[in-house]
Amino acid sequence: MTLNATLFDMDGLLIDSEILWHQAEVEIFGALGVPLEDANERSTKGLFVGEVVNYWFEQYPWHGPSPDVVVSMLLQRVGDLVEEKGVLLPGALRAIELAAERGPVALASSTPIALIERSLSHFGLRDRFVTLSSAEFEPFGKPHPSVFLTAAASIGAVPTSCLVFEDSAAGVLAAKAGRMTVVAVPVAADRHLPAFGLADLVLSSLDELSPSWLDAAFGR
Repeated sequence: MTLNATLFDMDGLLIDSEILWHQAEVEIFGALGVPLEDANERSTKGLFVGEVVNYWFEQYPWHGPSPDVVVSMLLQRVGDLVEEKGVLLPGALRAIELAAERGPVALASSTPIALIERSLSHFGLRDRFVTLSSAEFEPFGKPHPSVFLTAAASIGAVPTSCLVFEDSAAGVLAAKAGRMTVVAVPVAADRHLPAFGLADLVLSSLDELSPSWLDAAFGR
């Protein structure tokens, strides 16, 4: 089917925020006795923040703040870090603009909606998207396709007519489970993961996105 709409992930795709999530997790989980300081990257990339907190609580149960309170602490800290030192990833704005020339553009992220709004507003990107969808309101996070299906429905698009941009393995699996076309932009350390073999196109950076590839995908 010819494509006519685009769905973007946010963290690690548009905003260089995965390192900021990792910093926040090291600080907050570390204070609770979870030994994340030896990890170089997030093993929970792409998961909803509540799932991340529950995952680590099961591995290293702590005494003190409840998981819900830890979620709030993480979201506040990540938001602060995004505003202090977050940057857009190369080609992010160009990719959004190219997609918007070819149909409606929506955002579908595992990040809670308040932090999505805060982050996009900081970079002046909020008005670039017709709708914002968060896995916060879904029964399951990625790799379940629900947030992508909700995002597609929010702009009146059939799932098979949607192009998804993702950086995480969980996100690619979610989009393909929703029968969508996927452009994956993994970091070099993740590129070997089997999930990226399911993507229709794999880029090292959004800077590499070709207008001619998009024209072919959108039947222009």
